[in-house]
Amino acid sequence: MATMTVSGAPTATPRETGARGPEIDVEIADSARARRRGLLGRAGIAGALLLTPARGVHTLGMRFAIDVAYLDRELRVLSVRTMRPGRVGLPRPRARHVLEAAAGSMDGWGVRRGARIALHGTE
Repeated sequence: MATMTVSGAPTATPRETGARGPEIDVEIADSARARRRGLLGRAGIAGALLLTPARGVHTLGMRFAIDVAYLDRELRVLSVRTMRPGRVGLPRPRARHVLEAAAGSMDGWGVRRGARIALHGTE
């Protein structure tokens, strides 16, 4: 388990610019099996799940809506969307990682287009 912080969102006020946000627990799915499983079979998630490498996701068979952030190579947020269960998202060509969390979480964490995700405690 790792943690992440969010910084540098372009919509941040001048006082918030460069400030680190809260630390959020992150599970990292970096094997084909872990990426395929994702959040399937769960009733929810307290933190977030990072799928790497990944360009797109689906919510077929999921029990809850999720926020999805598409990240580039430098973990900068390309776009964020909310997906209800039973949907297939289009892959994002520049995306290299996908961050998933319970619907509504990312807005509270400051995850928005242009923000940067920093991972801590990874090997």
